[in-house]
Amino acid sequence: MLATIPSAVLIGVDGRQVSVEVHVSNGLPGFTVVGLPDAAVRESRDRVRAALLSSGLPWPLRRVTVNLAPSGVRKGGAGVDLPIAIGLLVASGTIDPAAATGLAFCGELGLDGALRAVPGAVVIVEALRGHTVVVPLANVNEAYLAGADRVRAAATLRQVVDALQGRRPWPTPDPTASAPPEDDAAQGPWPPRRGDLSDVRGQRLARRALEAAATGGHHVLLVGPPGSGKTMLASRLPDLLPPLDHDDAFEVSRIHSVAGLPLPPGGLVRRPPFRAPHHGASPVSMIGGGTSLMRPGEISLAHGGVLFLDEMGEFPVPVLDALRQPLEDGQVRVVRARGTVTFPARMLLVAAMNPCPCGEGGAPGACRCTPAARQRYARRISAPLLDRFDLAIRVDRPAVEALVGEGTEESTMTVAGRVAANRLRARTRGVRVNAELPGAALGELVPVTGQAEALLERRLRDGSLNARGLHRVRRVARTLADIDGVGEVVGEGHVAEALLLRCRRDILLGADR
Repeated sequence: MLATIPSAVLIGVDGRQVSVEVHVSNGLPGFTVVGLPDAAVRESRDRVRAALLSSGLPWPLRRVTVNLAPSGVRKGGAGVDLPIAIGLLVASGTIDPAAATGLAFCGELGLDGALRAVPGAVVIVEALRGHTVVVPLANVNEAYLAGADRVRAAATLRQVVDALQGRRPWPTPDPTASAPPEDDAAQGPWPPRRGDLSDVRGQRLARRALEAAATGGHHVLLVGPPGSGKTMLASRLPDLLPPLDHDDAFEVSRIHSVAGLPLPPGGLVRRPPFRAPHHGASPVSMIGGGTSLMRPGEISLAHGGVLFLDEMGEFPVPVLDALRQPLEDGQVRVVRARGTVTFPARMLLVAAMNPCPCGEGGAPGACRCTPAARQRYARRISAPLLDRFDLAIRVDRPAVEALVGEGTEESTMTVAGRVAANRLRARTRGVRVNAELPGAALGELVPVTGQAEALLERRLRDGSLNARGLHRVRRVARTLADIDGVGEVVGEGHVAEALLLRCRRDILLGADR
């Protein structure tokens, strides 16, 4: 007999519907899987057999052939264990074919018959439109994001078979545990807060740059000696960002689901993510891809949030240069011989690095680096990558008085309120943040005074500013004006401040800047 069971596999951050065709015929007992399966799918034979026997279900001593259609698409992961098992039971007559009509299945089987969670459940349910999808109970929260009315959940293979045979109803998950929270506060302590901005003492310029980055979505580079507070500043940035709206939260949740990252109790990621990969990261781990399955990299896992590169000067040069195109386009296209996958990568990049190998940045009596060593260290960051940073500041160690005195700095809540209000102003310009203002419309969206226009023209003529830099400076000036509550016309002062904060290679040379 032949049984066809709908299922889906992951292709990047999207799902691809597949048909699991199971044929049981006379002949020598055997089990064959065809249709470009990977190693995990080929090993499903032993998992399915042990799960059926542990659940008190028959294993046919006949010739079994499983085809995963379409045959030209590579199939990966253990999520086809459950559809193979159900197809085997339907083809062998244990389950009535009519009982499985309109249902799709996805889940990994344990040897004891338990259903284990699989990555990307929300994406798989999305791909199986028109079907009611049976998923492991551990995946029910994220699966509900794609439509709770067409999701069935079970904890074991035996529960699935009993429901299909009409012996018992489908298990009913706790609705309160799987309901998405309505706001950020309802999400509780997930993820935990990373400290308050009021803890940062004596860094007035750095705090302003951080607020500008959060308000306008501008990438920022922090350069300074060890202990100056670069990491502390960067870790406070995610909490300055407003909660994700529903569309962004759903997209971020899809990416995290595909990557197998834990999701909050309601399944929907409301807070902007924060990713801080180690400087030993490989290009594939940063950009995405892989050999068997195309998985999102760190820049996609930071989509909608913050990507923090601590000690950026220690990252391999190919990893850093691979960031240039995603920073410009907000997405990354991974091209392989077997296909092309597009990953979302619209994130806020924050990088921190020492000004030289020893960290002291040319300070007299403290720095042990020669000028040539500092030059070599600065050249690790290419000029095209530096050009993507809208803001770059020198973060020096705070004065003793600022550390031991009474703290009067603004809290995260106060600054975050201004950030949210100014982001609403950006919405009136047709963009999420000012960094997304189109270059062709900057003259209309960011009008500047005559003095400011003359200042920009001088910088263009002396070669200190290029065309990309001109657009970025105008966007940053618009953000700074928003923070200060200035009207729609940007003055010379904010343009001059944006030029001062513009990333320059000499900021990497410490005392020689």
